[in-house]
Amino acid sequence: MTGIVLVVEDDALVREALGQTLELEGYAPILAGSFIVAKDHIARDFQGVILSDIRMPGRDGLYLLNYVQSIDKDLPVVLLTGEGDIPMAVSAINNGAFDFLEKPCANNVLLEAVLKAIRTRNLVLENRRLKAAMTRGDVASRMIYGVSVKANAMRDQ
Repeated sequence: MTGIVLVVEDDALVREALGQTLELEGYAPILAGSFIVAKDHIARDFQGVILSDIRMPGRDGLYLLNYVQSIDKDLPVVLLTGEGDIPMAVSAINNGAFDFLEKPCANNVLLEAVLKAIRTRNLVLENRRLKAAMTRGDVASRMIYGVSVKANAMRDQ
């Protein structure tokens, strides 16, 4: 599976390890050491997902989650923490986190969460493209269904 994963982690060794793990699975990681670096990549049309540590100096992962939610509620954010607890996990999920993983986590658990997030993001983006296509062009041509020669000829008229 291919896809872009914005990795936000203040620990350089962990950040590099996550990036290598994702790269080996065919993903295209973008590595960021802080919210400040990551925020420039976050947009409504971002083609990937976000994997972020929670505990970071300055703006933490929960702040990043809130920022992402203000930009695009459908942009999956998978949160990682080495100091997680159940109330924190529940709060993160209730605030829009796609998933919540404890560090260290097994590669297969991490990759499964990323795969689910990528699939979800791809569906959201495809749905947006289809909705946009439905609102463009001639109304009559959108009402003629099919891909046959006759249907195409009718749309052309």
